Amino acid sequence: MPAPNITAFPSPRSPLPFDPAMPAADRHALLIGALPPPLRNLLADGHVERRPRFSDDGFDGMTETWFPPAGVTGQLAAMAQRALDDLVMTALAPAPTDYVLARVFALLSHFPAKGMTPDAERLVALDWAEDLGEYPAWAIDAAARAWRRTKKWRPSIAEMRALCNDFCAGERRLAERLQAVVQAGRQDRARAGEVTALSAGAIRRMW
Repeated sequence: MPAPNITAFPSPRSPLPFDPAMPAADRHALLIGALPPPLRNLLADGHVERRPRFSDDGFDGMTETWFPPAGVTGQLAAMAQRALDDLVMTALAPAPTDYVLARVFALLSHFPAKGMTPDAERLVALDWAEDLGEYPAWAIDAAARAWRRTKKWRPSIAEMRALCNDFCAGERRLAERLQAVVQAGRQDRARAGEVTALSAGAIRRMW
């Protein structure tokens, strides 16, 4: 199967700065620093709950859930939604399928499989593209680079997904926290609507 071309593609412009070449901690600090101060303060005031996670094989580590503080206003929720949209469209934008196919083909070419026909090789590449398609191009690039430089055998899809998860963990965690703020704002508006409806009903009964 001929190797597809790997071509660079521009990221949409965003108020949130993002440089995938930076260390993860610096990337995260830069993203947080670019948020509006009220939203930064709200994220800092949230709390994390940790619970054990279990799989069929038993204990599988700890899972974390972040909760925003009480009193998320509609304005804060709107700020969080704008920041989340920016993050999803840039740092977490899924790579185009053609790009994933090209990257996968290049990586697997370093670890050729014996006895695989061109048709089977193409089907394998399509499976890889499907299973890595949720990740941004920069995370796939970083995972492929790390594997080339540290391993001597052909990677599995599960191993590459684990690497991609590790590389974009900070950005995904920030997106989850912003989504939690948005959801808290929606719940606050819903409660306010219920209170307004109850008050209106009470007034009507008085008359």
